[in-house]
Amino acid sequence: MSWSQVIVLSIVQGLTEFLPVSSSGHLRIVSELFWGQDAGASFTAVIQLGTELAVLVYFAKEIWQILTGWFRGVFNKEQRGLDYRMGWMIIIGSIPVGIIGLLFRDLIRDQLRNLWITAAVLVIFSFVFIFAEKFAKHERKLEDMTIKDALIMGLWQCLSLIPGVSRSGATISGGLFLNIDREVATRFSFLLAIPAVLASGLFSLPDAFDPQAGQAATGPMLIVGVVICFVLGYASIAWLLRFVANHSFAWFAAYRIPVGLLVMLLLMLGVLQPY
Repeated sequence: MSWSQVIVLSIVQGLTEFLPVSSSGHLRIVSELFWGQDAGASFTAVIQLGTELAVLVYFAKEIWQILTGWFRGVFNKEQRGLDYRMGWMIIIGSIPVGIIGLLFRDLIRDQLRNLWITAAVLVIFSFVFIFAEKFAKHERKLEDMTIKDALIMGLWQCLSLIPGVSRSGATISGGLFLNIDREVATRFSFLLAIPAVLASGLFSLPDAFDPQAGQAATGPMLIVGVVICFVLGYASIAWLLRFVANHSFAWFAAYRIPVGLLVMLLLMLGVLQPY
């Protein structure tokens, strides 16, 4: 893997990780379009640590409140408030993607990275955004969320293991179908992603140096990639939260559908190869 690849792919990751356009799908497309080779799921998982670090910094106060509230509630029933419940919602909501990710690890890292699948999912899942916004009532706030809601959103998060779906797009859509306020669903989707992405990145770290797991990167390359992802990821979080306060997620479908159709056209013309 060259330095130019690392820098370009890290910029793509940082800009798209939190937007409902699928960072993994974009990394797959850009890697194939410019270098004719998949950067690999392991490299993607490792540089995602940068964007998750951005989440930890951006939501540091909320995360600290949830952590301290959860620990207080564990040892004292009288102090079990919203933060305690939020802690359990994040824990339980993270279980499905952890199980599915481990059970279907090889499938996720191989067959599901077919560009035909990525392109098709970019188009098809865009209509999920549109339907979610159409039927959502946006009436439920954070204090109205339950463990069941978190588990359902966690199941939606499993769809993000397919490049082209989008982690934020999947979990937020799940929240909208539950009539959760758009901004609340967005914030919770960021928090819900933390355990899964951190675990995936650390688990994939050894494979990121293995040429057989994709294009191998050096330690300095991965560090630079993580830093770029952190800076751009932080900016993306701030922008998206301002955007969703007044705009529909359906707007992102207007971007995803043309991109998906363009990738299909390039595949048919032989400009891109599916694997």
